[in-house]
Amino acid sequence: MTADDSYDRLDDDDYPAYTMGRAAEMIGTTQSFLRAIGGARLITPLRSEGGHRRYSRYQLRIAARARELVDQGTPIEAACRIIVLEDQLEEAQRINAEYRRAATQQTGHPTAD
Repeated sequence: MTADDSYDRLDDDDYPAYTMGRAAEMIGTTQSFLRAIGGARLITPLRSEGGHRRYSRYQLRIAARARELVDQGTPIEAACRIIVLEDQLEEAQRINAEYRRAATQQTGHPTAD
C-alpha cells in the first residue's frame, strides 16, 4: 500500500484507523468500556498484525451511542441491544422507503402509509 492509498483510506468510515487508547479518548470513555461492548458483540474491532484492537469511525459512532445510553443509566447489555434494534429499525425504514418510491414510479401514485 502506498502513502497515497493510506491517505485515501482515512476518508473510509470502515477503515480501522484508531488504536484502542485513541478510540477511548475520542469518545470520552475507558478502554475497558470498549472491551465490554466488544464482548457484547456490539462492535468487533479489527486486529493489527501485532494483535492490537483497531477501530473505525463507524465503530466509534456506535460506541459513542452506547456510552450515551450507559451514561443515562441503561445497563451495558441493554444498551447494546437497543443499538442493534435501532439499526434494524433504520434499515427496515430505508427498505420501506425504497419500496414506496418503486411503487410510486410504477403506478404514478403514492402508496398509502
